[in-house]
Amino acid sequence: MSIFDWVGRRIFNVVHRNHLVYNTCWEDPRLDRVALQIHSQDDIMVITSAGCNALDYVLCEPRHVYAVDMNPRQNALLDLKIAGIRALDFETFFRMFGYGQLRHAKWIYQSQMRQHLPAWSRNFWDKKIKWFDNSRHSFYFRGSSGTFARMMKVYGDKIIRARPALDALLDAETVEQQKDIYENQLRDKFWSGLVKFALNRDTIMSMLGVPRAQRRQIETTYSGNLVQYIQECMEGVFVKLPLRDNYFWRVYINGEYSRACCPEYLVEENFNRLKAGLVDAVSTHTDSVQGFLEKHNGTISKFVLLDHMDWLSDHFFPLLEKEWQAIVDRAAPRARLIWRSGGFRTDYINQVHVQRNNHLVRAVDLLNFDEALAAELHPRDRVHTYGSFYIAEFK
Repeated sequence: MSIFDWVGRRIFNVVHRNHLVYNTCWEDPRLDRVALQIHSQDDIMVITSAGCNALDYVLCEPRHVYAVDMNPRQNALLDLKIAGIRALDFETFFRMFGYGQLRHAKWIYQSQMRQHLPAWSRNFWDKKIKWFDNSRHSFYFRGSSGTFARMMKVYGDKIIRARPALDALLDAETVEQQKDIYENQLRDKFWSGLVKFALNRDTIMSMLGVPRAQRRQIETTYSGNLVQYIQECMEGVFVKLPLRDNYFWRVYINGEYSRACCPEYLVEENFNRLKAGLVDAVSTHTDSVQGFLEKHNGTISKFVLLDHMDWLSDHFFPLLEKEWQAIVDRAAPRARLIWRSGGFRTDYINQVHVQRNNHLVRAVDLLNFDEALAAELHPRDRVHTYGSFYIAEFK
């Protein structure tokens, strides 16, 4: 292991073991719904992240959604959303999780929400509920990724003074208007040497949840460097895809969603459906994917693995094989799986071997990949920061 890998891993571990990293999910559930084909008998396992997508999937009325994360702070955030759905009216809930700011949040939390939280989450929010009651900073500028978003807001508003152009970009009615605003008012201003220097640092990438192993996946499959990759991803969002319903980038640019541009759980009709009972089909579990599956008694028919296999593929490959063994052991017949990667191509899954019927086999030989559907969906990803998207089904 090089000194750069060692330092990068230490930085990443410090961030992920001590902080809330994600205050919103950074995967597009609109694509996931098509890829997963969720139905009423499904038991879904998803890595929690910020919990937005777990709440999105349960709107499809599966039997259960198991949200699993090794970082208990990520589960605490989903627990808080679930408590808010159960205890709050929609207007209060939207001020809290839509705008990220709620006056008297501490009192509302203590009188209405706290009783609905499990012990660890209760202890966490007893200290951190003040994040929602700050007139200067939205909740979406909290956590490590939110801190980076706040830094970029200061850069955009105060240093390059691009707020009018950013507002016009988000309000543009056509992709052609977006392209004109970006190319003529934003691109040259934004991509300064300062930004390029910052985005090339492992510390900044760790704040955004990108470990050095994933950075290596990007750099070994992309013709340019990491900063060029990020710039290409952002330009794909701003000049090729409609921004009017892109709540992922809106919340990081503005620090809040809007009523017309927000995750599905923040739409009033969907909130009411969740409150009427759908939310009871979501549970949180602080564990690794392997640990959860080995303890789980039933089967899982849909697996949402995000991009975490990039993290394991480098120096933790034995753990990746153990995780896949747990997946194989708990997969229902014809279970579907989706995952993403920073790399444009990945081959680590081809090296994974598992036991099946007392034989050692390659995991990929147990799967059918829907490459056509993945190729159709991936370019429409509103997040647009992943190099590749995978959809597979057990044979």
